[in-house]
Amino acid sequence: MASSSDVTPSAGNTPDSPDTVTGPARRGRVRLRRAAVMAVPAAAVTAGLAILTAQGALGVQFAISGMPFTVTATELKGTGFAQFGGLDNMAEGSPNAGETGGQVLVVTSVIKEATLSKLCQSVDLGGTNLLITAGSGSKKVSASDLTTDSTDLSGDAAFDNIEIGNDASTLDKAGPKGRGPIGVFSQQADTVRIANLRQTNYATTAGVFKLPGLKLRFSDSGC
Repeated sequence: MASSSDVTPSAGNTPDSPDTVTGPARRGRVRLRRAAVMAVPAAAVTAGLAILTAQGALGVQFAISGMPFTVTATELKGTGFAQFGGLDNMAEGSPNAGETGGQVLVVTSVIKEATLSKLCQSVDLGGTNLLITAGSGSKKVSASDLTTDSTDLSGDAAFDNIEIGNDASTLDKAGPKGRGPIGVFSQQADTVRIANLRQTNYATTAGVFKLPGLKLRFSDSGC
């Protein structure tokens, strides 16, 4: 996370300039907007998130509800993988904002073409869970331009031709949607496979999302 010393007025600013940092509250807002996170693959996934500095890192372009949901799959396979930090925003005045200011640091993962086996998605509604399952039969769940904004990801991962440390604006393996803001630490790979996938997500988008055997129901337990 950027320290207060990392935020300095630009040349030519006067003390009355609106661009000048004037106090701890201003510095805190700047640091939050400049922060981004990334999950490092394989063994380092279990080590947690690396917090990196960047400007304007947004995972999705819609206001999130602020309610996290769980996604699991026995196996995810993908072609064209990218990952970089992001900052998701809730709708103004959201009751889920709490002390976050309505912003959530996330890891944005993009897969150009993905398949998932035995997909489960659940969201805790307070006393009951909305549960969605699909891909439990011979046909797998499939998606194109699959994007997830996560705060937690675990599983047994393997990557082909991985590149770690790219500037997110230069990524090219997951297509245009797999390119992040300039100055953000990122990684990409030709292919990705994650067994026993488990994610805590705040947003998911896809160009096409096919869910064979889809079932939606309320349940006492989640995924």
